[in-house]
Amino acid sequence: MKHCVAVRHVAFEHLGVFEQPLKEAGYDVTYVQAGVTPLTVDLWDDADLAVVLGGPIGVGEEDIYPFLLDERAMVAERLASGRPLLGICLGAQLMAAALGARVYAGPSKEIGWGRVEVNSAGLQGPLAELAGAPVLHWHGDTFDIPPGCELLASTLLTPHQAFSRGRGQLALQFHAEMDASLMDTWLIGHCCELAVTKNDPRAIRADAVRLGDAARMAGQKFMRRWLAEEVA
Repeated sequence: MKHCVAVRHVAFEHLGVFEQPLKEAGYDVTYVQAGVTPLTVDLWDDADLAVVLGGPIGVGEEDIYPFLLDERAMVAERLASGRPLLGICLGAQLMAAALGARVYAGPSKEIGWGRVEVNSAGLQGPLAELAGAPVLHWHGDTFDIPPGCELLASTLLTPHQAFSRGRGQLALQFHAEMDASLMDTWLIGHCCELAVTKNDPRAIRADAVRLGDAARMAGQKFMRRWLAEEVA
Protein backbone atom coordinates (compact mmCIF):
# COMPACT_ATOMS: atom_id res chain seq x y z
CA MET A 1 0.00 0.00 0.00
CA LYS A 2 1.29 3.43 -0.97
CA HIS A 3 0.66 6.45 1.23
CA CYS A 4 -0.72 9.89 0.40
CA VAL A 5 -0.67 12.65 3.04
CA ALA A 6 -2.88 15.67 2.34
CA VAL A 7 -2.77 18.91 4.31
CA ARG A 8 -6.30 20.28 4.61
CA HIS A 9 -7.27 23.81 5.69
CA VAL A 10 -11.07 23.61 5.72
CA ALA A 11 -13.10 20.41 5.95
CA PHE A 12 -14.98 20.83 2.67
CA GLU A 13 -11.85 21.31 0.55
CA HIS A 14 -10.55 17.77 0.26
CA LEU A 15 -9.32 15.44 -2.47
CA GLY A 16 -12.82 15.02 -3.87
CA VAL A 17 -12.94 13.11 -7.14
CA PHE A 18 -9.19 12.42 -6.92
CA GLU A 19 -9.70 9.94 -4.09
CA GLN A 20 -11.04 7.16 -6.31
CA PRO A 21 -8.06 7.19 -8.71
CA LEU A 22 -5.73 7.28 -5.70
CA LYS A 23 -7.46 4.24 -4.23
CA GLU A 24 -7.30 2.44 -7.58
CA ALA A 25 -3.55 3.14 -7.73
CA GLY A 26 -3.03 1.55 -4.32
CA TYR A 27 -2.85 4.64 -2.10
CA ASP A 28 -4.31 5.12 1.32
CA VAL A 29 -4.98 8.75 2.25
CA THR A 30 -4.28 10.53 5.53
CA TYR A 31 -5.52 14.07 6.11
CA VAL A 32 -3.58 16.47 8.32
CA GLN A 33 -5.52 19.48 9.62
CA ALA A 34 -3.58 22.73 9.31
CA GLY A 35 -3.89 24.89 12.39
CA VAL A 36 -4.55 21.87 14.61
CA THR A 37 -1.77 19.36 13.93
CA PRO A 38 1.73 20.86 14.20
CA LEU A 39 3.12 21.04 10.67
CA THR A 40 6.54 19.40 10.63
CA VAL A 41 8.28 17.62 7.78
CA ASP A 42 8.05 14.26 9.53
CA LEU A 43 4.28 14.30 8.88
CA TRP A 44 4.95 13.25 5.30
CA ASP A 45 8.45 11.76 5.50
CA ASP A 46 7.05 8.36 4.59
CA ALA A 47 4.49 9.68 2.09
CA ASP A 48 4.80 8.48 -1.48
CA LEU A 49 2.67 11.50 -2.42
CA ALA A 50 2.15 14.77 -0.54
CA VAL A 51 -0.74 17.13 -1.30
CA VAL A 52 -1.45 20.65 -0.04
CA LEU A 53 -5.10 21.55 -0.53
CA GLY A 54 -6.89 24.88 -0.85
CA GLY A 55 -8.30 27.27 1.70
CA PRO A 56 -9.64 30.80 2.10
CA ILE A 57 -6.51 32.31 3.69
CA GLY A 58 -3.54 33.90 1.94
CA VAL A 59 0.11 32.89 1.79
CA GLY A 60 1.15 36.27 3.16
CA GLU A 61 -1.00 36.11 6.27
CA GLU A 62 1.61 34.44 8.49
CA ASP A 63 1.12 37.05 11.21
CA ILE A 64 -2.54 36.03 11.50
CA TYR A 65 -2.04 32.31 10.81
CA PRO A 66 1.49 31.48 12.05
CA PHE A 67 1.25 27.83 10.97
CA LEU A 68 1.72 29.07 7.40
CA LEU A 69 5.41 29.59 8.14
CA ASP A 70 5.82 25.92 9.05
CA GLU A 71 3.67 24.85 6.13
CA ARG A 72 5.80 26.79 3.67
CA ALA A 73 8.92 25.21 5.18
CA MET A 74 7.38 21.76 4.73
CA VAL A 75 6.58 22.54 1.11
CA ALA A 76 10.07 23.91 0.46
CA GLU A 77 11.67 20.78 1.92
CA ARG A 78 9.46 18.51 -0.17
CA LEU A 79 10.22 20.45 -3.32
CA ALA A 80 13.95 20.28 -2.63
CA SER A 81 13.73 16.53 -2.11
CA GLY A 82 12.32 16.04 -5.59
CA ARG A 83 9.59 13.77 -4.23
CA PRO A 84 5.98 13.95 -5.53
CA LEU A 85 3.98 16.98 -4.42
CA LEU A 86 0.64 18.33 -5.63
CA GLY A 87 -0.50 21.82 -4.63
CA ILE A 88 -4.07 22.96 -5.24
CA CYS A 89 -5.13 26.63 -4.96
CA LEU A 90 -3.54 27.76 -1.66
CA GLY A 91 -1.23 24.75 -2.02
CA ALA A 92 -0.12 25.97 -5.44
CA GLN A 93 0.49 29.45 -4.02
CA LEU A 94 2.57 27.96 -1.20
CA MET A 95 4.64 26.07 -3.77
CA ALA A 96 5.23 29.28 -5.73
CA ALA A 97 6.20 31.18 -2.57
CA ALA A 98 8.51 28.39 -1.39
CA LEU A 99 10.29 28.59 -4.75
CA GLY A 100 10.82 32.32 -4.41
CA ALA A 101 8.01 33.58 -6.65
CA ARG A 102 5.69 36.44 -5.83
CA VAL A 103 2.15 35.66 -4.63
CA TYR A 104 -0.27 38.57 -4.80
CA ALA A 105 -3.88 39.62 -5.27
CA GLY A 106 -5.25 39.06 -8.76
CA PRO A 107 -7.20 41.70 -10.68
CA SER A 108 -10.44 40.30 -9.24
CA LYS A 109 -11.72 37.12 -7.66
CA GLU A 110 -12.28 34.24 -10.06
CA ILE A 111 -15.22 32.23 -8.75
CA GLY A 112 -17.41 29.72 -10.57
CA TRP A 113 -17.31 26.91 -13.09
CA GLY A 114 -15.24 27.45 -16.22
CA ARG A 115 -12.33 26.06 -18.17
CA VAL A 116 -8.57 26.46 -18.40
CA GLU A 117 -6.54 26.95 -21.54
CA VAL A 118 -3.93 24.18 -21.49
CA ASN A 119 -0.87 25.33 -23.43
CA SER A 120 1.35 23.27 -25.71
CA ALA A 121 3.57 22.17 -22.81
CA GLY A 122 0.54 21.10 -20.78
CA LEU A 123 -0.92 19.19 -23.70
CA GLN A 124 2.17 16.97 -23.74
CA GLY A 125 1.23 15.52 -20.33
CA PRO A 126 -1.65 14.66 -18.01
CA LEU A 127 -3.18 18.14 -18.11
CA ALA A 128 -4.29 17.32 -21.66
CA GLU A 129 -7.16 15.45 -19.99
CA LEU A 130 -8.49 18.79 -18.71
CA ALA A 131 -8.36 20.65 -22.02
CA GLY A 132 -11.88 21.86 -22.72
CA ALA A 133 -13.24 20.30 -19.54
CA PRO A 134 -15.10 22.18 -16.80
CA VAL A 135 -13.24 22.93 -13.57
CA LEU A 136 -14.09 25.04 -10.55
CA HIS A 137 -12.33 28.37 -10.04
CA TRP A 138 -12.31 29.87 -6.54
CA HIS A 139 -9.47 32.23 -5.74
CA GLY A 140 -8.50 35.85 -5.33
CA ASP A 141 -4.71 35.54 -5.29
CA THR A 142 -2.34 34.52 -8.05
CA PHE A 143 1.41 33.97 -8.44
CA ASP A 144 4.35 34.45 -10.74
CA ILE A 145 5.85 31.33 -12.28
CA PRO A 146 8.92 30.40 -10.20
CA PRO A 147 12.35 30.23 -11.82
CA GLY A 148 12.99 26.86 -13.42
CA CYS A 149 9.29 25.96 -13.57
CA GLU A 150 7.06 25.57 -16.60
CA LEU A 151 3.69 27.24 -17.16
CA LEU A 152 1.06 24.69 -18.23
CA ALA A 153 -2.36 26.39 -18.21
CA SER A 154 -4.03 29.80 -18.09
CA THR A 155 -7.31 31.67 -18.07
CA LEU A 156 -7.96 35.17 -19.35
CA LEU A 157 -8.29 36.55 -15.82
CA THR A 158 -5.47 34.44 -14.34
CA PRO A 159 -2.65 33.77 -16.81
CA HIS A 160 -0.80 31.52 -14.34
CA GLN A 161 -3.13 28.62 -13.57
CA ALA A 162 -0.71 25.69 -13.42
CA PHE A 163 3.01 25.01 -13.35
CA SER A 164 5.30 22.04 -12.93
CA ARG A 165 8.71 21.73 -11.37
CA GLY A 166 9.85 18.55 -12.99
CA ARG A 167 8.38 15.10 -12.69
CA GLY A 168 5.78 14.62 -9.97
CA GLN A 169 5.71 18.21 -8.67
CA LEU A 170 2.64 20.07 -9.90
CA ALA A 171 0.80 23.24 -8.84
CA LEU A 172 -2.84 23.83 -9.86
CA GLN A 173 -4.56 27.12 -9.07
CA PHE A 174 -7.94 25.72 -10.14
CA HIS A 175 -10.00 22.90 -8.61
CA ALA A 176 -10.02 19.84 -10.86
CA GLU A 177 -10.59 17.77 -7.70
CA MET A 178 -14.02 19.30 -7.04
CA ASP A 179 -16.87 16.85 -6.49
CA ALA A 180 -19.83 18.78 -7.89
CA SER A 181 -22.28 16.68 -5.86
CA LEU A 182 -20.85 18.43 -2.78
CA MET A 183 -21.15 21.94 -4.20
CA ASP A 184 -23.38 23.13 -1.38
CA THR A 185 -20.63 22.53 1.18
CA TRP A 186 -18.61 25.22 -0.63
CA LEU A 187 -21.58 27.53 -1.03
CA ILE A 188 -22.30 27.33 2.69
CA GLY A 189 -18.64 27.54 3.74
CA HIS A 190 -17.97 30.54 1.52
CA CYS A 191 -21.34 32.27 1.94
CA CYS A 192 -19.79 35.47 3.31
CA GLU A 193 -17.34 35.74 0.42
CA LEU A 194 -20.14 35.13 -2.10
CA ALA A 195 -22.19 37.90 -0.53
CA VAL A 196 -19.28 40.34 -0.82
CA THR A 197 -18.44 39.39 -4.42
CA LYS A 198 -22.13 39.23 -5.40
CA ASN A 199 -21.77 35.77 -6.91
CA ASP A 200 -25.16 34.04 -6.96
CA PRO A 201 -24.95 30.64 -5.22
CA ARG A 202 -27.93 29.47 -7.25
CA ALA A 203 -26.05 30.00 -10.50
CA ILE A 204 -22.96 28.17 -9.23
CA ARG A 205 -25.16 25.31 -8.00
CA ALA A 206 -26.94 25.07 -11.35
CA ASP A 207 -23.60 24.94 -13.16
CA ALA A 208 -22.43 22.20 -10.81
CA VAL A 209 -25.48 20.11 -11.67
CA ARG A 210 -25.03 20.72 -15.39
CA LEU A 211 -21.26 20.23 -15.56
CA GLY A 212 -20.55 17.88 -12.66
CA ASP A 213 -20.40 14.60 -14.56
CA ALA A 214 -18.01 15.98 -17.18
CA ALA A 215 -15.85 17.56 -14.47
CA ARG A 216 -15.66 14.30 -12.53
CA MET A 217 -14.71 12.29 -15.60
CA ALA A 218 -12.00 14.73 -16.70
CA GLY A 219 -10.60 15.19 -13.19
CA GLN A 220 -10.29 11.47 -12.65
CA LYS A 221 -8.72 10.88 -16.07
CA PHE A 222 -6.19 13.58 -15.28
CA MET A 223 -5.33 12.10 -11.88
CA ARG A 224 -5.03 8.54 -13.19
CA ARG A 225 -2.66 9.69 -15.92
CA TRP A 226 -0.62 11.91 -13.59
CA LEU A 227 -0.17 9.10 -11.10
CA ALA A 228 0.80 6.64 -13.82
CA GLU A 229 3.16 8.92 -15.76
CA GLU A 230 4.73 11.16 -13.13
CA VAL A 231 4.32 9.65 -9.67
CA ALA A 232 4.42 5.87 -10.03
